[in-house]
Amino acid sequence: MRRLLQSLLLKLTGLGLLRITLFDDTYLRYVKPGLRPVLIASGVVLLLLGIAAAFSRTGNGGHAHDAHDAHDGHASDAHDGHTDGGHEAHAHDGQEGHDGHDHSGTPKIAWLLVLPALSLLLFAPPALGAYTAARSGAKPVAVQKKGFGPLPATSPLPLTLTDFTKRVQQDRSRAIQGRTVRLTGFVTPDATGDGWYLTRIIFTCCAADSQTVKIHVYSSGSAEPPAADTWLAVTGTWHPAGTLGTTSAPAALDARLTTPIAQPINAFTDDLPITPG
Repeated sequence: MRRLLQSLLLKLTGLGLLRITLFDDTYLRYVKPGLRPVLIASGVVLLLLGIAAAFSRTGNGGHAHDAHDAHDGHASDAHDGHTDGGHEAHAHDGQEGHDGHDHSGTPKIAWLLVLPALSLLLFAPPALGAYTAARSGAKPVAVQKKGFGPLPATSPLPLTLTDFTKRVQQDRSRAIQGRTVRLTGFVTPDATGDGWYLTRIIFTCCAADSQTVKIHVYSSGSAEPPAADTWLAVTGTWHPAGTLGTTSAPAALDARLTTPIAQPINAFTDDLPITPG
């Protein structure tokens, strides 16, 4: 039973990894694109190990049966001898044989391990989103040591959330003042009800080491905040507060236009979006 469970878990996990890497881009919910070959190789290895474990179980079963027949034959010979010494030896050997057997079975609760492996094969767990972002602190933005170059004349100016934050809090030339920018990300509600956050979650390697970048968005008028996890392109200008070019200035935007967009392929980076297709 134990080997059956091991074989089943290995095969299900291997098939699940191959499904999310070979047939679609689901794996991008959990790891960076560069890890795809590693996941494919891992899936193949786990599948082969599961198959090998199944054949190993069959082989061990035959060996155990032969050993049992040999033990019965030995017991029969000892009985035919019918000597006190033989009887005593037979009893002793029988006791050792009995103690040598492993009668422990797989705990029933261990079968619950099949469920996560099966879920990876049948339906992939959801990607990180607003729930995670609302419960994690914002990623500290690194200091721009080389200074800032002039901004392109494009309007609206496409920026990443990190670049916008740097321009607001570190650019002493205040080049961002009055500029119309275009930022993209997904919606995270503000618990205070004062606007909402445009968010990107960044993978350094995988979902386990993810970090969050947020821009506070103030909508004009009394418009209702968009639904959580909605991907948007937001056009607007910096929300004046504090001293621009210093850390007292908030990374915030006065939104003029919000446009729903499809989740980009590079959803777990803070790059300018690459849209599917």
